[in-house]
Amino acid sequence: MATEMEELISFLSSPSPQITKAAVDIVRGLTGSVEGMQSLANYSNSLLPALSRLITLPKEVSEAAAEALVNLSQNSSLAEAMVRLGIVKTTMDVLYKPECGIAQLLVMLLVNLTQLDAGVTAVLQIEDEKVHGLYVMKLVRSFCRTTHDSDDDAFEHVGSILVNISKQREGRKLLLDPKRGLLKQITRQFDSNSSLRKKGVSGTIRNCCFEAESQLQNLLLVSEFLWPALLLPVAGNKIYSEQDRSKMPLELGTALSIDREPVNDPEIRIQALEAIYLIILQDAGRRAFWSVNGPRIVQIGYEDEEDPKVMEAYEQLGSLLVHSSSAEEPSSETPQ
Repeated sequence: MATEMEELISFLSSPSPQITKAAVDIVRGLTGSVEGMQSLANYSNSLLPALSRLITLPKEVSEAAAEALVNLSQNSSLAEAMVRLGIVKTTMDVLYKPECGIAQLLVMLLVNLTQLDAGVTAVLQIEDEKVHGLYVMKLVRSFCRTTHDSDDDAFEHVGSILVNISKQREGRKLLLDPKRGLLKQITRQFDSNSSLRKKGVSGTIRNCCFEAESQLQNLLLVSEFLWPALLLPVAGNKIYSEQDRSKMPLELGTALSIDREPVNDPEIRIQALEAIYLIILQDAGRRAFWSVNGPRIVQIGYEDEEDPKVMEAYEQLGSLLVHSSSAEEPSSETPQ
Protein backbone atom coordinates (compact mmCIF):
# COMPACT_ATOMS: atom_id res chain seq x y z
CA MET A 1 0.00 0.00 0.00
CA ALA A 2 1.35 3.40 -0.98
CA THR A 3 2.47 5.73 1.77
CA GLU A 4 1.02 9.23 2.08
CA MET A 5 4.21 10.66 0.60
CA GLU A 6 4.15 8.28 -2.37
CA GLU A 7 0.51 9.19 -2.96
CA LEU A 8 1.32 12.92 -2.80
CA ILE A 9 4.14 12.54 -5.34
CA SER A 10 1.89 10.49 -7.64
CA PHE A 11 -0.54 13.43 -7.67
CA LEU A 12 2.19 15.57 -9.27
CA SER A 13 1.51 13.56 -12.44
CA SER A 14 -2.26 13.72 -12.20
CA PRO A 15 -4.19 14.45 -15.42
CA SER A 16 -6.21 16.95 -13.39
CA PRO A 17 -4.56 20.42 -13.32
CA GLN A 18 -6.30 21.23 -10.03
CA ILE A 19 -4.95 18.11 -8.31
CA THR A 20 -1.46 18.70 -9.71
CA LYS A 21 -1.45 22.29 -8.49
CA ALA A 22 -2.65 21.31 -5.03
CA ALA A 23 0.02 18.60 -4.80
CA VAL A 24 2.90 20.82 -5.95
CA ASP A 25 1.83 23.53 -3.50
CA ILE A 26 2.03 20.98 -0.66
CA VAL A 27 5.46 19.80 -1.85
CA ARG A 28 6.68 23.40 -2.00
CA GLY A 29 5.51 23.90 1.57
CA LEU A 30 7.31 20.76 2.74
CA THR A 31 10.61 21.97 1.24
CA GLY A 32 10.46 24.96 3.56
CA SER A 33 11.32 22.88 6.63
CA VAL A 34 14.16 20.53 7.53
CA GLU A 35 11.73 17.75 8.43
CA GLY A 36 9.84 18.16 5.17
CA MET A 37 13.05 18.13 3.14
CA GLN A 38 14.19 14.93 4.84
CA SER A 39 10.85 13.24 4.15
CA LEU A 40 10.90 14.24 0.48
CA ALA A 41 14.55 13.22 0.04
CA ASN A 42 13.60 9.59 0.66
CA TYR A 43 11.46 9.69 -2.49
CA SER A 44 13.81 11.70 -4.71
CA ASN A 45 13.83 9.09 -7.49
CA SER A 46 10.18 9.80 -8.26
CA LEU A 47 9.95 13.36 -6.91
CA LEU A 48 12.70 15.05 -8.92
CA PRO A 49 11.58 13.83 -12.38
CA ALA A 50 8.04 14.96 -11.58
CA LEU A 51 9.14 18.43 -10.50
CA SER A 52 11.45 18.68 -13.53
CA ARG A 53 8.47 18.05 -15.80
CA LEU A 54 6.30 20.58 -13.94
CA ILE A 55 8.70 23.51 -14.46
CA THR A 56 7.94 23.25 -18.18
CA LEU A 57 4.24 24.00 -17.54
CA PRO A 58 2.50 27.39 -17.13
CA LYS A 59 3.45 29.63 -14.21
CA GLU A 60 0.57 28.67 -11.91
CA VAL A 61 2.18 25.23 -11.57
CA SER A 62 5.82 25.80 -12.59
CA GLU A 63 6.45 28.51 -10.00
CA ALA A 64 5.77 26.21 -7.06
CA ALA A 65 7.75 23.39 -8.71
CA ALA A 66 10.73 25.71 -9.30
CA GLU A 67 10.62 26.97 -5.70
CA ALA A 68 10.62 23.37 -4.49
CA LEU A 69 13.62 22.52 -6.67
CA VAL A 70 15.53 25.60 -5.46
CA ASN A 71 14.98 24.54 -1.86
CA LEU A 72 15.78 20.89 -2.51
CA SER A 73 18.96 21.79 -4.43
CA GLN A 74 20.46 23.21 -1.26
CA ASN A 75 21.00 19.57 -0.32
CA SER A 76 24.17 18.51 -2.18
CA SER A 77 23.02 14.89 -2.65
CA LEU A 78 19.73 16.02 -4.16
CA ALA A 79 21.55 18.60 -6.28
CA GLU A 80 23.81 15.86 -7.65
CA ALA A 81 20.75 13.79 -8.49
CA MET A 82 19.23 16.78 -10.31
CA VAL A 83 22.37 17.24 -12.41
CA ARG A 84 22.38 13.53 -13.32
CA LEU A 85 18.72 13.81 -14.27
CA GLY A 86 19.51 16.58 -16.78
CA ILE A 87 17.75 19.38 -14.90
CA VAL A 88 20.40 21.89 -16.05
CA LYS A 89 19.29 21.38 -19.64
CA THR A 90 15.60 21.50 -18.73
CA THR A 91 16.16 24.69 -16.75
CA MET A 92 18.01 26.41 -19.60
CA ASP A 93 15.36 25.32 -22.12
CA VAL A 94 12.55 26.77 -19.98
CA LEU A 95 14.51 29.90 -19.06
CA TYR A 96 14.77 30.94 -22.70
CA LYS A 97 11.18 30.30 -23.69
CA PRO A 98 9.49 33.64 -24.51
CA GLU A 99 6.65 32.89 -22.11
CA CYS A 100 8.92 32.05 -19.13
CA GLY A 101 7.61 33.74 -16.01
CA ILE A 102 9.89 32.11 -13.44
CA ALA A 103 13.30 33.28 -14.65
CA GLN A 104 14.59 34.41 -11.26
CA LEU A 105 13.79 31.05 -9.65
CA LEU A 106 15.44 29.14 -12.49
CA VAL A 107 18.59 31.26 -12.22
CA MET A 108 18.68 30.62 -8.46
CA LEU A 109 18.38 26.89 -9.18
CA LEU A 110 21.41 27.12 -11.48
CA VAL A 111 23.33 28.97 -8.74
CA ASN A 112 22.79 26.02 -6.41
CA LEU A 113 23.57 23.38 -9.03
CA THR A 114 26.82 25.08 -10.09
CA GLN A 115 28.15 24.77 -6.56
CA LEU A 116 28.87 21.19 -7.65
CA ASP A 117 31.64 20.33 -10.12
CA ALA A 118 29.15 18.24 -12.09
CA GLY A 119 26.78 21.20 -12.27
CA VAL A 120 29.54 23.46 -13.60
CA THR A 121 30.43 20.82 -16.21
CA ALA A 122 26.79 20.69 -17.30
CA VAL A 123 26.49 24.48 -17.59
CA LEU A 124 29.78 24.71 -19.51
CA GLN A 125 28.61 21.86 -21.80
CA ILE A 126 32.16 20.50 -21.70
CA GLU A 127 31.16 17.11 -23.06
CA ASP A 128 29.68 18.48 -26.30
CA GLU A 129 32.22 20.45 -28.30
CA LYS A 130 29.59 21.69 -30.77
CA VAL A 131 27.69 23.67 -28.13
CA HIS A 132 30.47 24.18 -25.56
CA GLY A 133 29.92 27.53 -23.84
CA LEU A 134 26.52 28.25 -25.40
CA TYR A 135 24.65 28.25 -22.07
CA VAL A 136 27.23 30.58 -20.53
CA MET A 137 27.04 32.97 -23.48
CA LYS A 138 23.25 33.09 -23.13
CA LEU A 139 23.45 33.72 -19.38
CA VAL A 140 26.05 36.49 -19.78
CA ARG A 141 23.95 38.13 -22.48
CA SER A 142 20.91 38.10 -20.20
CA PHE A 143 22.98 39.34 -17.25
CA CYS A 144 24.17 42.29 -19.30
CA ARG A 145 20.95 43.13 -21.09
CA THR A 146 18.44 43.07 -18.24
CA THR A 147 17.71 46.16 -16.19
CA HIS A 148 19.48 46.17 -12.86
CA ASP A 149 17.93 49.26 -11.30
CA SER A 150 14.53 47.71 -10.58
CA ASP A 151 13.34 45.44 -7.78
CA ASP A 152 12.57 42.71 -10.30
CA ASP A 153 16.06 41.88 -11.56
CA ALA A 154 15.50 38.34 -12.78
CA PHE A 155 19.09 37.75 -13.85
CA GLU A 156 21.12 39.42 -11.07
CA HIS A 157 21.98 36.00 -9.58
CA VAL A 158 23.80 35.10 -12.83
CA GLY A 159 26.78 36.82 -11.20
CA SER A 160 26.86 34.01 -8.62
CA ILE A 161 26.76 31.39 -11.40
CA LEU A 162 29.75 33.09 -13.04
CA VAL A 163 31.65 33.01 -9.75
CA ASN A 164 30.91 29.29 -9.46
CA ILE A 165 31.98 28.37 -12.99
CA SER A 166 35.14 30.51 -12.74
CA LYS A 167 36.33 28.35 -9.85
CA GLN A 168 37.13 25.71 -12.46
CA ARG A 169 39.92 26.16 -14.99
CA GLU A 170 37.62 25.24 -17.90
CA GLY A 171 35.26 27.98 -16.81
CA ARG A 172 38.04 30.55 -16.55
CA LYS A 173 39.35 29.61 -20.00
CA LEU A 174 35.90 30.13 -21.47
CA LEU A 175 35.40 33.52 -19.81
CA LEU A 176 38.88 34.69 -20.83
CA ASP A 177 38.55 33.62 -24.47
CA PRO A 178 38.98 36.93 -26.36
CA LYS A 179 36.98 35.65 -29.33
CA ARG A 180 33.90 35.30 -27.12
CA GLY A 181 34.40 38.64 -25.36
CA LEU A 182 32.60 37.47 -22.21
CA LEU A 183 34.93 39.03 -19.63
CA LYS A 184 34.51 42.47 -21.16
CA GLN A 185 30.73 42.19 -21.00
CA ILE A 186 30.81 40.93 -17.41
CA THR A 187 33.29 43.55 -16.19
CA ARG A 188 31.17 46.41 -17.50
CA GLN A 189 28.40 45.30 -15.14
CA PHE A 190 30.42 46.56 -12.18
CA ASP A 191 28.74 49.93 -12.73
CA SER A 192 25.46 48.40 -11.53
CA ASN A 193 23.74 49.73 -8.42
CA SER A 194 23.08 46.14 -7.36
CA SER A 195 25.53 44.95 -4.70
CA LEU A 196 24.75 41.35 -5.72
CA ARG A 197 25.81 42.10 -9.31
CA LYS A 198 28.94 43.91 -8.11
CA LYS A 199 29.91 40.97 -5.91
CA GLY A 200 29.33 38.55 -8.78
CA VAL A 201 31.51 40.61 -11.11
CA SER A 202 34.33 41.12 -8.61
CA GLY A 203 34.35 37.45 -7.60
CA THR A 204 34.44 36.34 -11.23
CA ILE A 205 37.29 38.72 -12.11
CA ARG A 206 39.21 37.60 -9.04
CA ASN A 207 38.89 33.94 -10.00
CA CYS A 208 39.84 34.65 -13.61
CA CYS A 209 43.01 36.35 -12.36
CA PHE A 210 44.29 32.94 -11.24
CA GLU A 211 45.05 32.47 -14.93
CA ALA A 212 47.19 35.64 -15.00
CA GLU A 213 50.41 33.72 -15.56
CA SER A 214 49.20 32.27 -18.86
CA GLN A 215 46.37 34.66 -19.80
CA LEU A 216 47.57 38.07 -18.66
CA GLN A 217 47.30 39.46 -22.17
CA ASN A 218 43.63 38.48 -22.36
CA LEU A 219 42.97 40.10 -18.98
CA LEU A 220 44.68 43.32 -20.02
CA LEU A 221 42.74 43.39 -23.31
CA VAL A 222 39.81 44.65 -21.22
CA SER A 223 41.91 46.98 -19.04
CA GLU A 224 39.68 49.94 -19.93
CA PHE A 225 36.97 48.27 -17.83
CA LEU A 226 39.14 46.02 -15.64
CA TRP A 227 41.12 48.68 -13.81
CA PRO A 228 38.08 50.78 -12.82
CA ALA A 229 36.30 47.63 -11.60
CA LEU A 230 39.32 46.67 -9.49
CA LEU A 231 40.61 50.07 -8.36
CA LEU A 232 37.50 52.17 -7.71
CA PRO A 233 36.26 49.91 -4.86
CA VAL A 234 39.62 50.29 -3.07
CA ALA A 235 40.30 53.95 -3.91
CA GLY A 236 38.90 55.33 -0.67
CA ASN A 237 36.52 58.28 -0.38
CA LYS A 238 38.74 61.25 -1.23
CA ILE A 239 38.55 63.34 -4.39
CA TYR A 240 41.96 62.88 -5.99
CA SER A 241 44.30 65.74 -6.85
CA GLU A 242 44.79 66.82 -10.43
CA GLN A 243 48.41 65.71 -10.16
CA ASP A 244 47.40 62.16 -9.21
CA ARG A 245 44.68 62.02 -11.85
CA SER A 246 47.01 63.21 -14.60
CA LYS A 247 48.86 59.88 -14.33
CA MET A 248 45.69 57.83 -14.78
CA PRO A 249 43.64 56.84 -17.83
CA LEU A 250 40.59 59.01 -18.41
CA GLU A 251 38.06 56.46 -17.13
CA LEU A 252 39.82 56.28 -13.75
CA GLY A 253 40.79 59.94 -13.43
CA THR A 254 37.27 61.15 -14.18
CA ALA A 255 35.68 58.82 -11.63
CA LEU A 256 38.15 59.90 -8.94
CA SER A 257 37.59 63.62 -9.58
CA ILE A 258 34.05 63.61 -8.15
CA ASP A 259 32.14 62.43 -5.10
CA ARG A 260 31.24 58.77 -5.53
CA GLU A 261 29.26 56.06 -3.81
CA PRO A 262 31.55 53.97 -1.59
CA VAL A 263 31.64 50.19 -2.04
CA ASN A 264 30.47 49.21 1.43
CA ASP A 265 30.80 45.45 1.05
CA PRO A 266 34.24 44.51 2.44
CA GLU A 267 34.20 41.22 0.51
CA ILE A 268 34.15 43.13 -2.79
CA ARG A 269 37.12 45.25 -1.67
CA ILE A 270 39.06 42.14 -0.64
CA GLN A 271 38.29 40.41 -3.95
CA ALA A 272 39.49 43.48 -5.87
CA LEU A 273 42.75 43.59 -3.92
CA GLU A 274 43.34 39.86 -4.35
CA ALA A 275 42.74 40.18 -8.10
CA ILE A 276 45.25 43.02 -8.34
CA TYR A 277 47.73 40.94 -6.34
CA LEU A 278 47.43 38.05 -8.77
CA ILE A 279 47.91 40.39 -11.74
CA ILE A 280 51.00 42.11 -10.38
CA LEU A 281 52.69 38.82 -9.59
CA GLN A 282 53.50 39.02 -13.31
CA ASP A 283 56.08 41.55 -14.48
CA ALA A 284 53.85 42.81 -17.29
CA GLY A 285 50.92 43.01 -14.89
CA ARG A 286 52.97 45.08 -12.47
CA ARG A 287 54.00 47.46 -15.25
CA ALA A 288 50.35 47.82 -16.31
CA PHE A 289 49.40 48.57 -12.70
CA TRP A 290 52.03 51.28 -12.40
CA SER A 291 50.93 52.75 -15.73
CA VAL A 292 47.48 53.60 -14.31
CA ASN A 293 48.97 55.03 -11.09
CA GLY A 294 47.63 52.02 -9.23
CA PRO A 295 50.09 52.20 -6.30
CA ARG A 296 48.95 55.75 -5.48
CA ILE A 297 45.28 54.68 -5.53
CA VAL A 298 45.98 51.75 -3.21
CA GLN A 299 47.98 54.04 -0.88
CA ILE A 300 45.12 56.53 -0.56
CA GLY A 301 42.52 53.77 -0.25
CA TYR A 302 44.47 52.17 2.58
CA GLU A 303 44.44 55.46 4.51
CA ASP A 304 40.61 55.45 4.46
CA GLU A 305 40.15 51.74 5.19
CA GLU A 306 38.83 50.66 8.60
CA ASP A 307 38.02 46.96 8.14
CA PRO A 308 40.89 44.81 9.55
CA LYS A 309 40.55 42.04 6.95
CA VAL A 310 40.54 44.52 4.06
CA MET A 311 43.53 46.31 5.58
CA GLU A 312 45.35 42.99 5.64
CA ALA A 313 44.68 42.55 1.91
CA TYR A 314 46.02 46.07 1.26
CA GLU A 315 49.15 45.26 3.27
CA GLN A 316 49.75 42.03 1.38
CA LEU A 317 49.50 43.96 -1.89
CA GLY A 318 51.75 46.73 -0.60
CA SER A 319 54.36 44.20 0.50
CA LEU A 320 54.43 42.71 -2.99
CA LEU A 321 54.85 46.13 -4.56
CA VAL A 322 57.74 46.98 -2.24
CA HIS A 323 59.45 43.63 -2.64
CA SER A 324 58.94 43.09 -6.35
CA SER A 325 61.27 40.12 -6.32
CA SER A 326 58.47 38.14 -4.61
CA ALA A 327 56.60 38.36 -7.91
CA GLU A 328 58.54 35.27 -8.92
CA GLU A 329 56.98 33.26 -6.09
CA PRO A 330 53.87 31.19 -6.87
CA SER A 331 50.60 32.18 -5.24
CA SER A 332 49.25 29.83 -2.60
CA GLU A 333 45.67 31.10 -2.89
CA THR A 334 42.84 29.13 -4.45
CA PRO A 335 39.62 30.27 -6.12
CA GLN A 336 36.81 30.79 -3.66
